[in-house]
Amino acid sequence: MKVFISGKLYDEKEASISVFDHGLLYGDGVFEGIRIYNKRIFLLNEHIDRLFNSAKAIALEIPVSKDELCKNIIDTCKANNLDNGYIRLVITRGKGTLGLNPYLCNKPEIIIITAKIQLYPDELYQNGLKIVTVGTVRNHPEAINPRIKSLNYLNNVLAKIEAINAGCLECIMLNHKGEVCEASGDNIFIVSNNIIKTPPVNSGALVGLTRNKVLELASANKYEVSEETISRYDLYTADEVFLTGTAAEIISVVEIDKRSIGCGKPGLVTKELSLLYSDYAQVSGIPFD
Repeated sequence: MKVFISGKLYDEKEASISVFDHGLLYGDGVFEGIRIYNKRIFLLNEHIDRLFNSAKAIALEIPVSKDELCKNIIDTCKANNLDNGYIRLVITRGKGTLGLNPYLCNKPEIIIITAKIQLYPDELYQNGLKIVTVGTVRNHPEAINPRIKSLNYLNNVLAKIEAINAGCLECIMLNHKGEVCEASGDNIFIVSNNIIKTPPVNSGALVGLTRNKVLELASANKYEVSEETISRYDLYTADEVFLTGTAAEIISVVEIDKRSIGCGKPGLVTKELSLLYSDYAQVSGIPFD
């Protein structure tokens, strides 16, 4: 695989950045994960917009335009010739000193990696996930705003460690008020009385692009959708629960904290939304063939 770093493609074994880069030293930078379906880059413009917003929020000036960055991504995809896969787009603060001061860093680094990805085994997409609520609280939105997709994912990593230690692959994180926020790497939805609900952004959840697309597709197909505060009680008593994310796509949750959700199997609404999303993704996006 070829890896793009700041204007040049490198063989994977030769791709490197400075050990003094603040992205490595302090998690100072931003990133996006982007899907490739049928040689099309899915939701590319939306991902680029979110990346630039994240960078602006942390006073990180991306050294190229949106159009140029899109071209870099397309060129990297062409070089690696993936029909389906995943793009990791990273902007680091760049090489600096061992102090925190970001203004002493040189030019930010642009890194584009492509690879194949499957977040969960096929059988879990068929049968659903069993997950737990963890004690690691989601970052306070006034400390690190969840709309900033930063390189510092330690909050999420600690939650993931708790999930794995409990024998699960994913978990539910609560915010500082004890409300349902999101999973360690995905947004969460519930279905109750045929209404599709998800926590609002001010709960501390990332504004997920898959989340947004699911809300759009659900509304277009006559489902009632709502962004509202969700409690653990709401999770336990929901008819269906599912997670969404770029890597995860849409996956059903059939058990939370040893409580069976609905009938204990992936529900009809989740299945329909999965099909709608898959159909849309397969024909949408920026072609690079």
